[in-house]
Amino acid sequence: MESHDLWIFKHVAELQSVSKAAEKLGYVQPNVSQRIKSLEIELGVRLFIRNNRGVNLTDEGKVLLEYTNQIVLLMDEAKSLINPKKWRESLTIGAPQTISAIRIPQLFSSFLKEHKNIDVKLRTSNNEKLQEMLSFGELDGAFINETHNNTQFETVYSYFEKIVLISPKLNTFEKNNGQTLIINSDLNCIYRNKILAFSKDNNFHDPNIIELDSLESIIQAVHDGIGMSIIPADIANNRKELQTIQFKELNERIKIDFIIKQRKQQPQSLKKFIHFLEKT
Repeated sequence: MESHDLWIFKHVAELQSVSKAAEKLGYVQPNVSQRIKSLEIELGVRLFIRNNRGVNLTDEGKVLLEYTNQIVLLMDEAKSLINPKKWRESLTIGAPQTISAIRIPQLFSSFLKEHKNIDVKLRTSNNEKLQEMLSFGELDGAFINETHNNTQFETVYSYFEKIVLISPKLNTFEKNNGQTLIINSDLNCIYRNKILAFSKDNNFHDPNIIELDSLESIIQAVHDGIGMSIIPADIANNRKELQTIQFKELNERIKIDFIIKQRKQQPQSLKKFIHFLEKT
């Protein structure tokens, strides 16, 4: 087996698609298909089961993927140790907008002071997409704020986040006054669910709902006097200069987990990041 064939196999397995793997690698699809076929002939087993949506690994393919991940990690580590100037370690972390706005840049800044030879990337998306990216190997780890798939991922670090109700300063909070709630358009957003629950607990009658798809647009809407929302305390504390907004810290806390994919071998850069988190 050639290492390059294993690299192609890894992409097909994680993306569950020959065409997507070809696109990501910059190859034509027939070449990728031929490499996979050659591997299957050499090993004497089928590695994938084809279906209408793409491919799934066979049991033999799952075994090969586990060894492939270990081989790729060892090759990357060897290159970075032998010639760190040319082959730098890399770390790709995912997080929702609410976490990546303040918390993650602060963590990265401190982490890179200790580990200058690691290239760090941040990918931002919703929790569902982040778990999908982690599953396909596009991320080394992800910060999420909801329940995850315990059979596929493991939590290696957690912290609790304060939350703050933000509203226009002229808002009277009259319960029968038709309040306007500014919520994230992501149906699974935990802050969306918190403001909706807050509205219900405080007996707001028929509140108006405005859905926006970014944290900045939500804060701007509150700043413009349109309505109220709930955001992380870290972000609220960073916006205290906004004179048109009033801030009220709530008693609830949101648990944030840093999750990784369960596998025998982890990149050294990820191990270093986990060790760094444990010290913070």
